[in-house]
Amino acid sequence: MKSILLPTDFSKNSENAINYAMALFKDVTCEFYLLNIQKASSFITDDMMVMSASATIYQTIIDVSKKSIANLITKIETKYRNKKHTFHSVVDYDNFIDSINQLTISKHIDLIIMGTKGATGLEKVIFGSNTVHVMQRCIAPVLAIPDGCLFTGLDEIAFTTNHLTLHNIEELKPLKELLMLHHSKLNVLHFDDIEGVNNQKQENKIFLKKNFNDISYENIDSYSKDLYKTLEEYLHSNNIKLIAMMRQKHSFFERLFNRHPEETLAFSIDIPFLVMENS
Repeated sequence: MKSILLPTDFSKNSENAINYAMALFKDVTCEFYLLNIQKASSFITDDMMVMSASATIYQTIIDVSKKSIANLITKIETKYRNKKHTFHSVVDYDNFIDSINQLTISKHIDLIIMGTKGATGLEKVIFGSNTVHVMQRCIAPVLAIPDGCLFTGLDEIAFTTNHLTLHNIEELKPLKELLMLHHSKLNVLHFDDIEGVNNQKQENKIFLKKNFNDISYENIDSYSKDLYKTLEEYLHSNNIKLIAMMRQKHSFFERLFNRHPEETLAFSIDIPFLVMENS
């Protein structure tokens, strides 16, 4: 059984991510935790929290959220009627990341699936700020679903790496499970690091051969200095349905969220994006 966390703000793109999750794991027994997090408003201070008026405001906010999640669960259950799926409602009044991490620990969450905002105007915002923070700071793997992205199978999955660290089978477990579940082909896209040092390259290729021997995959080496253009072109020309990477220092993931504004204009991701923890 898998435990999946679905943060929701009841927006269209968060509901789209939930629909994607239902299709992605339609044949898997899952416990889904729908989580809505309310920020502590500035007007509710410690002093005011002891007052009945503030308590009423707090309770009203929580009650509205609980009712909204209950309605959403009813909608999902009616639409999919999947006996393999069980749903739980969670409403919290806390810091966004702290709330997710606490629930991840208490419910043994295997994967967080959440929606992202689409690119807007000239800014080309790849992800909403909440999604970026979850990717960077949460302790479970995160699957981000772009706004409007529908599940159309996972025939081809890309995994980007610069081989600066050795692969670990536990860390790559979310990726391997998706590959096996959907009989996907894995495209290992290797980007040389800035100095061109590939100390772990051969070791990682041996690792993949040993641990992914029941999965169709191929290694692709890239020496291009324009990482974003190279990746974007590769994803579209090969009909990649999902991109995966490790969250680690000096990785493509780190560069992706610390790049220059002009690079932001030239690159966007319109397919699901899996980020796995590197310990």
